[in-house]
Amino acid sequence: MFERFTLIAGPCLLEADALNVEVGRQLARISSAVGIPVVFKASFDKANRSKGDSPRGPGLTLGLKQLGRVKDETGLPILTDIHEVDQAAVGAQVADVLQIPAFLCRQTDLLRAAGETGKMVNIKKGQWTAPEDMVSAVEKVRQAGALGVTVTERGTFFGYGDLVVDMRSFQRMRTACGVPIIFDGTHCVQRPGLASGSSGGDPEFVPSLVRASVAAGCDGLFLEVHPDPANAPSDATNMLPLNELEPLLERVAAIRAALAEVGEATVPGEAVAPSSAG
Repeated sequence: MFERFTLIAGPCLLEADALNVEVGRQLARISSAVGIPVVFKASFDKANRSKGDSPRGPGLTLGLKQLGRVKDETGLPILTDIHEVDQAAVGAQVADVLQIPAFLCRQTDLLRAAGETGKMVNIKKGQWTAPEDMVSAVEKVRQAGALGVTVTERGTFFGYGDLVVDMRSFQRMRTACGVPIIFDGTHCVQRPGLASGSSGGDPEFVPSLVRASVAAGCDGLFLEVHPDPANAPSDATNMLPLNELEPLLERVAAIRAALAEVGEATVPGEAVAPSSAG
């Protein structure tokens, strides 16, 4: 479990080794500078792209090799998402945290397979799901033997083509599920299906939503970052530019310090950031 306030960050999709490693190195440097543990995230396969011809990534075999290089070069623990049952055990050979995508958060076999690896599991809350309804997903993973579980809030459908964030969700899910609750500050600004058949986004709202989520008591953050979001192969319209991450985290640290001064910074069920030792 995540014992300290932790950041999960990285590009949406694995790209060239040089970019992956450089992003990882920058994240490690920023982590040291602001005092917030970082878990590197990236996907080897985006199986849920809106368009059939959209880039999906390097695939499982090459993708895990790339993630392993990032781990070796940076010392950061690794998170990646899985979409099929047989990816769980293979992914766990490299990843310290397995992630269940929001669209798959009710898939019992996938949840159990992730838990059976004995790794930590991060479950994205479905965009249609009430906070309390995540209890069943958490229990499936726990009962299968996961090292620990976190749940990530990534917004709720607000009609067609829009998402909103209910700041009450952090307290409601933590109370119901008894696990740390992470806030995904980049996917929550997506505009599903509003970019010629792919998802658009409103990235200008990322900083304000992140600050609000920290004030509301989230236990950690999930942010997709990229040195050049406009030219990224996936989620170009909602990723945070990498050079904007450190100043944002400095504000996050200031908010948490202010909460601590008034006795509001206790985080029930805080969990330890996983070791990159695997």
